[in-house]
Amino acid sequence: MRRWGLIVASILAICVASAAGAADTLRIFFIDVEGGQSTLLVDPQGESLLIDTGFPGFQGRDPDRILAAAKVAGIDHIDYLVITHYHLDHVGGVPQLAARIKINEFLDHGSNTEMTTLTGQGYADYVKAVGDTKRVTLRPGDRIPLKGIDVEVLTGATKEITSPLPGAGQPNPVCASEPRPLADHSENAQSLGLLITYGKFRFVDLGDLTTRGELGLACPNNLIGTVDLYLTTHHGTAHPGTGDSSNAKAIVDALHPRVAVMNNGLIKGGSPIAWQIVHDSPGLENLWQLHYSMAGSGAHNVADQFIANPRNEEDHGYYIEVSAQRNAVFTVINSRNNFQKTYTK
Repeated sequence: MRRWGLIVASILAICVASAAGAADTLRIFFIDVEGGQSTLLVDPQGESLLIDTGFPGFQGRDPDRILAAAKVAGIDHIDYLVITHYHLDHVGGVPQLAARIKINEFLDHGSNTEMTTLTGQGYADYVKAVGDTKRVTLRPGDRIPLKGIDVEVLTGATKEITSPLPGAGQPNPVCASEPRPLADHSENAQSLGLLITYGKFRFVDLGDLTTRGELGLACPNNLIGTVDLYLTTHHGTAHPGTGDSSNAKAIVDALHPRVAVMNNGLIKGGSPIAWQIVHDSPGLENLWQLHYSMAGSGAHNVADQFIANPRNEEDHGYYIEVSAQRNAVFTVINSRNNFQKTYTK
């Protein structure tokens, strides 16, 4: 009997250790919304942060995919929904999503600034969906009060943080070769940008921020420091010489990411120029993609195992998941083929 007691005790100890390990994990789901954005984070306390909601329409495709990820994550509500800006590929899914899952708080950069018909309608639909639920305007330097992770606002409403974060502030030599960016008067320039920190693990998401804002963070000094994980800005878009360009070499190299995820669609984002800048970033171990990029063709797409939705397969909306520990060890998983890779310091 003593032997069986020891065995049972050992099994219980393993189960407790496994549960503790799960409780110490930050989970990030990069959801396929066909070249829009929707990123779900669930912190070690079980609190949830959703960044953007993808497109409207398509018979509820994007809310369906968000809810599927929420089910995998084991959550039944959204604690905080951040809307980076009011383009339809980011805010469009809000009404359908809010009708199907409880959202406790809406966070955004303030009122819409782009008076095009589509953006204006998207904003109006968003405001209607918010209704009487709590809505908060975020500004650079603000924090979102999750208990298990630190979420700091880096940009919003065309402003950036002005002082370097702890450990940052080094001169950025790449700035000298960056052309002066054109002004961008679209909602992209209003994007909320976030730095998510869990222990030593750092993840940055700048929404669709364009080059003027990127250089505000990176030049002449790097105000952010380095990160472990970088979500390519603006779906991996780059149009040098215009106000609509993103993923400037000055900020990508300054961030020095170990891993990057490109949330492109088959025909949206995935610019060869942006792909090359990120791919060649010093210290990058791997680039992952939500989709094969038609624009990238053969030369500017990663190997099939790193792509959640390849070109020649029916699009099932596969996601990419990141599971991160406090010591900055993290695993990236392709939900299509269960290929995974763990990154250690």
